[in-house]
Amino acid sequence: MYQTFYGFTMMPFSVTPDTRFFFPSARHSEALASLIYAVTERKGFALLTGEIGSGKTTVARALLSHLDPDTRVAMVLNTHLTSKQLLEVICGEFELPIRNRDRIELHAQINDYLVQQLAGDRNVVLLIDEAQNLAPRTLEEIRMISNLETETEKLVQILLIGQPELRQKIDSPELRQLRQRINIRFHLSGLTREEMVQYVMHRLRVAGNETGPRFSRGAWRVVGRASRGIPRLINIVCDNALLIGYVRQTKRITEEIVREVAADLALDGVTAADVPGPVRGVTGAASPAPPRRPRGRLARARRLAREMLWRPFHRSAGA
Repeated sequence: MYQTFYGFTMMPFSVTPDTRFFFPSARHSEALASLIYAVTERKGFALLTGEIGSGKTTVARALLSHLDPDTRVAMVLNTHLTSKQLLEVICGEFELPIRNRDRIELHAQINDYLVQQLAGDRNVVLLIDEAQNLAPRTLEEIRMISNLETETEKLVQILLIGQPELRQKIDSPELRQLRQRINIRFHLSGLTREEMVQYVMHRLRVAGNETGPRFSRGAWRVVGRASRGIPRLINIVCDNALLIGYVRQTKRITEEIVREVAADLALDGVTAADVPGPVRGVTGAASPAPPRRPRGRLARARRLAREMLWRPFHRSAGA
């Protein structure tokens, strides 16, 4: 909606894990290097955890571009599965038959497949995202898959990716056998204040115009406080701040604009009481919504932006 106004070739703050926007912060670079090492050196199990929106999935997808072209990869993204369903999904990813197979037969198929790939000198990766949703019994099923190995290397590299609860689950006594097999652990934390600024500028640059919007010093401060350095929250705050800037026809993103966004999104550290009054600079803007309805100003800004977008078409239709 605001892409042309700021001179972008693409939207800079999408929340999808687009590897074109991968930002190599110190922690994200280390996380990626850890996964690459786990796969290339055939370490068996690796664990990557982080808060929601910290960039785990983006790191995992960046990993795929660093793998040998002959590497066989199975990705499990839906983890609300029983043990048998998980085996069926894995077989499906490896294009193995699953119809009328029981659990033992599915295991045997996966084992045979891994042996075939070893004979062809091909590495195999099983990447499981949102792994914190897996039940302990299902995690044990994954451990059983990892049992197949030679004297010197693992036949499948299993990457478990999930929220901090995954660490707590794996550290439980009932999963001690699985815990002992995990060779690499990495927890992805939020960006520092300096990295946050670099991250935003990086995304603006990839989107085609890092000098389009200009953030004030106070705006940076509020973005950092509201997002806590979590990349997804940074994206959401900045995306909505640019939207309000577009509605006001200004490319300067001020502290006031970011405060409005953070309050409407009910992010920690900023409340609606910090930003009294309507969205200034917009003729006929309605009164602010009460605190219990924090999305009022952003909803109004989006509505006005849509009206601005369609205004030229209405004028040409009436000519």
